[in-house]
Amino acid sequence: MYRHNLGFEHNPLFAKFAAVILTIAVQNEVMKRLISIGEKYIVPPSENDLLKRVGLTQDRDAFASLFAIFAPRVKAYMMKVGSDPASSEEITQETFIRVWRKAGQFDPKKASAVTWIFTIARNLRIDRLRKENRPTFDPDDPIFIPETSQTPLENMEQSTIVERVKLSISGLPEDQREVVQLSFIEGLSHQEIADAIGLPLGTVKSRLRLSFVKLRHALGDLQ
Repeated sequence: MYRHNLGFEHNPLFAKFAAVILTIAVQNEVMKRLISIGEKYIVPPSENDLLKRVGLTQDRDAFASLFAIFAPRVKAYMMKVGSDPASSEEITQETFIRVWRKAGQFDPKKASAVTWIFTIARNLRIDRLRKENRPTFDPDDPIFIPETSQTPLENMEQSTIVERVKLSISGLPEDQREVVQLSFIEGLSHQEIADAIGLPLGTVKSRLRLSFVKLRHALGDLQ
């Protein structure tokens, strides 16, 4: 069969042109595939990042994400510790009003977002209980009897111990530091911690055990 030969296969300029076109086509295809893969594996912002965005720019989308994540947990926790549904709902709303107003004070070096938010909720509940249950004043109540004052040396030793403990806790990995703060600073039970941060109870206990080992090692000379 007759085939018309234009001579392109022997033209060096055409060969370079074809190579460039082929390279661009391959690059475009590779980029399309990378973009497609990237869209599947985009890492969502962390809870700490969301809270920082609220504090820095009053990002409404970040606040909405925080509310969706934590509001049900805060309400469930309030009901678990004894608040009725109406009070739990009110405390949850007050918590997030305060989160919006005070997000600029959040410091991820001191506490995680979940610890910071639950601290606000817990303090609001305590304030509400104090207002609802004002005790009558009893001057003979032991709480009003001053404690024996400590010597300056005892005060200094106590302050040193507290600072050592704080430093040791701050040196823990974030996941362990979070459960330690919720357990020993906020007073939450293991189950309440699991509910608050959305982890299995066994994981919470495991993180606490690991943190105890590291804290005992760090504070061995104080025992």
